[in-house]
Amino acid sequence: MKKIILASSSPRRKELLQLIQLPFIVHPSEVDEHIEEPLAPDKMVEELALRKAMDIAKNYHEGIVIGADTIVVLDNEILGKPKNQADAYGMLSRLQGRAHEVYSGIAIIDAATLYKKVTHQKTKVFMKPLTEDEINYYIETKEPMDKAGSYGIQGIGAMIIEGIEGDYFNVVGLPVSLLAQELHHFGIHIMKQYVHPKSDA
Repeated sequence: MKKIILASSSPRRKELLQLIQLPFIVHPSEVDEHIEEPLAPDKMVEELALRKAMDIAKNYHEGIVIGADTIVVLDNEILGKPKNQADAYGMLSRLQGRAHEVYSGIAIIDAATLYKKVTHQKTKVFMKPLTEDEINYYIETKEPMDKAGSYGIQGIGAMIIEGIEGDYFNVVGLPVSLLAQELHHFGIHIMKQYVHPKSDA
């Protein structure tokens, strides 16, 4: 299998690639994520994922680079990572009791040819109604502080999520099924690695 390079320092994305037993190395991108002109959420995550992948692909003569980006959207407004606890409280106060969308963009680049595929996934998430105390208790766990939208569905935040429509792993930060589908274009068929040739003995 070709070398896989994950252009992200996200422990959650790393865990998801390990979950499907895809061999990879981590080379985090530090590219500027500022976007001058306003973009629709799907275009924004695709653009940022592509920036990250391109930033790392230029460092390699071969290999497949995966870039990803995830955002939370409420009322057409993008909610990023909270700046502080007050910011986290404000986001969770707005999200509680309502539905919102999570978008994840994926960019895959062949470092040798610069052939690329860019796409995204969207999941609708329903958060439970929360009291002020419940929001504050959750913030005290520190889990919201490095998460887009100020919550993590794969952690303690699972208790404040009522349901989803779409891909769970997309909310975590990497739509694994979509990734596997797109890797086919690069000659990487993940399911094949689980199939062992039968012995002639």
